[in-house]
This record gives sequence, C-alpha cells and structure tokens, in this order.
Amino acid sequence: MKPLYWLILSSFILSACTTTTDSKPPLIAESSSKSTKKMSHKPPKKGICADSKAPPLSKCADTVTATSDNKGTLWAVWTNNQSIYIQSSTDKGNRFTAPVLVNTTPEKVAAENESRPKIKIDAKGNIYLTWVITLDEKRSTYVRFSRSTDGGKHFSTPVTVNDNLQIIRHRFDSLAVGKNGEIFVAWLDARDTEAAKKAGKEFKGLSLYYSTSTDGGKHFSPNKSIADHVCECCRIDTTVAPDNTPVVVWRHIFEGGIRDHALVKFKDWQTSDTIQRLSHENWKIDACPHHGPAIAIADSGIYHAVWFSGSASKQGLFYGYSTDAGKSFSEPVNFGKEGTSHPHVLALDKQVFVTWQAFDGKINRALVIKSNDEGKTWAKPEVIAQTPEMADEPFLISDGKNAYLSWQSSQKDYQLIAIK
Repeated sequence: MKPLYWLILSSFILSACTTTTDSKPPLIAESSSKSTKKMSHKPPKKGICADSKAPPLSKCADTVTATSDNKGTLWAVWTNNQSIYIQSSTDKGNRFTAPVLVNTTPEKVAAENESRPKIKIDAKGNIYLTWVITLDEKRSTYVRFSRSTDGGKHFSTPVTVNDNLQIIRHRFDSLAVGKNGEIFVAWLDARDTEAAKKAGKEFKGLSLYYSTSTDGGKHFSPNKSIADHVCECCRIDTTVAPDNTPVVVWRHIFEGGIRDHALVKFKDWQTSDTIQRLSHENWKIDACPHHGPAIAIADSGIYHAVWFSGSASKQGLFYGYSTDAGKSFSEPVNFGKEGTSHPHVLALDKQVFVTWQAFDGKINRALVIKSNDEGKTWAKPEVIAQTPEMADEPFLISDGKNAYLSWQSSQKDYQLIAIK
C-alpha cells in the first residue's frame, strides 16, 4: 500500500499530460500535499511592495538569483513589475549598490519557483543574463538574453535566443559560461511537439534545445536539439566540465512513461554526445513533477548530482556522484523525505554541499548537508535558515573559497548565509 503522503499527492493532479500534442494544460505533481499548499498560495504584496510607484526593491521580488565573480563580488538579479534589475555587493550582501535596470522595455518576465532569470559572469567580468518572457497566448514563452561589458552599469538590448518564433513554449532556460567566454543556453522547446500535433502524431513532453555564442553574446548559433521527450515542467541545469565543455541534466520521459533523469556531456560547444541515464528510480507518472535536477562538477572531474523522485519504492531527494564523466553514478543517497523539495548542489575542491527546502505545514526551512570526502560520507543535516512565510527555493553559491546559502523569504531582505 502506498503511504498516505503519496495518496494525498494524487488529489492535486489537475489533468493528464502524458501526450502534450493535445490542448490540455499540464498535470502538476508536487513532493507532498504540504509543499503543494505552500507553493500554490502566494501571499498578497503588502506595504511598499504593494505600491506600484515605489522604487524597485529586491525584497518585493518572488525570486532572487545570485552568483559571485572571480573577485568575490556578489551579484543578484531579480524582477519587479515586469522589469529585471541587478545589484552587486562587495561585503557578502550586507550592502548593495543601487539597482540597475536591465530591460528598458517592460516584459512579462517569468520569475517564480523553478523559472527565474539566470546570471553568469565570465573571467573578464562580463555579465550574462537569460530569462523567459510569457506571451499573450497561454503557456507561450520566449527565451531572452542580455549582457553587460562594463561591470553591470549598462546592459544590451535583450534578444530572443530561440530562433523558432512560433507563439508556443520555449521555457526553463539554463545558462553556462566557459573559460574563454563561450556562452551556452539550453531550454525546453515545443516546436517538435507542435509539428507532431499538426501531423496527427503522438509526442510525449517537449524537446531540449540549445544555442551557443563565441563572441560574447553578439550572435548566437542556430538552435539545435539535444533530446526529444523531455519532461515539460521541470527545470534543467547546466554546468561546465574541467575540459571546458557543457554538461546538461534534465528530467527525461523514458520508455513506458518513466520520468527519471538524463545527462549529456558535449564533445565541444557545438556538438552533444551520447545521452546517459542519470537516475534509476523508475518513477512512472502521468504528471509534471515540477522538480528538476541540479549538477555540480569538481575541479577533479567528479560529477555531483541531486534530484527528486516520487517512485513507489524510492521517494524523496537523492544524491549521487560519478567518476566517469556521467556514464554511471554511485548508489544514490536518499537524504530528504516527506515535505522536502528542490535540492541544489555545490562542489568546492573535495567538499560537497547540498541544500534543499523542507516544509512541515507551518515553517519553511533551508537545510544543508556537507561532505568532506567528495560525497562518500555526509554530516548530519543542519537548518541554515527558516521562516513561517513563503520562501524562494534555496541555492548554493561560492566565492571560490567558501560556500554560501542564497536565501529569499517573502517580502524580506535577501540573505547570503555563510556555511561553516
């Protein structure tokens, strides 16, 4: 018999989506009834955050995405009222510069939960941003890009990365930047789904597409497909291997409706290699789990991955590592159970950090576990931050020496918390 936890889960399923060549909205599945309730009841804006004429404030944003440059400066990107802003801090988030507007023309920026603006900075200090905008038709989106070559003072006019301009889904973007300033953007794309629909054929999920730039974002290559039949509502993650090639992870729809995870390492910045299966929980679900994987690669070349599964026999959050460039992974460690969601991972030399969100019906918590031996053994979980309010998903960032939790709770000041 399935636990009550998972029986309650099924009550939040909205409609079927095994075949996305119909017009039905995607079915939604969350990690538990508690977390579903937390995520589906966004509180109204209050005080200054409810004033549309108020100056832009990060505390009023639903998501904050942060990173550090090679000088240790913290950069944070967020949205207010269809505008994207960026700020920097040289004292670990205690004080920030005035917000700089990225998109001078307002856009309907998707900035909630697993969809949010992304930020990467190259070795020369050039700043690259991607985000998704929603179009007039339901669930139709484009992937956008902008860059700054003057330390975040000014940003280029945003451009659309997807060269398919149908009013359809191009969503859940992921951004990576190489050692020589190469730019890699991947996203979920509905162009093949729509083509199958017109031909009267079945096409499960969406496709995974990518585009690259080798001139600092002035131009992008024609879009290419990595994989068909990708879960349509889960974030993807991208990083760069020690040999300076992109690595992408995502939730795949395998034969028989199994929604586990896959990985591909690129041969170079234009050529993807063989797709590898990352996880093996065999979760068969006619739904969109809204939980994508995350990956980090240590300088030693060890891959560290985290993910969520709702399989009948293997439920919760999992971690695994690979010593053969993603061709196989270690026996997964099940570190999160009921009410846990959205894991993220960071590798820093031989240290590995994992954070995730936990909700018990009253309190949102960001927890962290740490390994000092490349993921072989783990310390006990620690609660790093908590709030009775709604909270953004926790993320991990590094200044090259230390690890930090990037945390934003509803209508509160952004926090960067050192992990000891």
